[in-house]
Amino acid sequence: MKIAVCIRRVPSTETTVKVAPDGKSLDPAGVEYIVSPFDEIALEEGLRVKEKLGAEGNEVIAMTVGPAEAATTLRTCLAIGADKAILLKDDKLYQRAPYEIAQGLSAALKELAPDIIFFGKQAVDDDNSQVPAMTAQLLNLPFVGLIVKLDLAGKTVTVQRESDGGKEVLEVVLPAIFSAQKGLNEPRYPSLKGIMAAKKKPMEEKAANITANTLEVVKMEYPPSRPPGKIVGKGVEAVPELVKLLKEEAKII
Repeated sequence: MKIAVCIRRVPSTETTVKVAPDGKSLDPAGVEYIVSPFDEIALEEGLRVKEKLGAEGNEVIAMTVGPAEAATTLRTCLAIGADKAILLKDDKLYQRAPYEIAQGLSAALKELAPDIIFFGKQAVDDDNSQVPAMTAQLLNLPFVGLIVKLDLAGKTVTVQRESDGGKEVLEVVLPAIFSAQKGLNEPRYPSLKGIMAAKKKPMEEKAANITANTLEVVKMEYPPSRPPGKIVGKGVEAVPELVKLLKEEAKII
């Protein structure tokens, strides 16, 4: 079975990002890039499916759209356990609309023809949560998002997904696409053995097949500073003044 995992290179959630001097992009200086956390969950699930099936004849392929530097992120996926990686090179990643990213991924996935495709539910940099469903639409494949449990039996997959007010259980025939939600599994860390082995694993690099650029970043700016706090009193005696300020000054009631 061929298992593809689509990942995204994102700034670390612990990194303080800055707007570049051009006012339209992020300043890359001092920024640490990582695999998007939800994509780590997707990769882990791909590895677990392979382990259940056995190593012979089954492989996990990590794939991303991004600049040449994204090869480092893919090497992390190889160190964690992926068998090979594909870098779809594109220097305009942060000027791309979700549809364009889906277009690049779907073109490569169509050529790869995997049996099962995993995504994280969303990338933690733009939080769009659109690319998995768009990719499924472009490939005309069934898609189930926000899965928290997966059971594979032959070419049939039973998944449990979160929904408003509860959970849904669905049965899907492969090939299909799934996006991983927190709780599906606990991602593993790369081992020293895995890091050394990753250096010898194959990585293919080719241009992303994206035909149009429909998104223009006009301006990036920091959110406005919060006004200083205000103490209006203590105890129940302060309630009337607090209500008055919330209504007349903050205008939220």
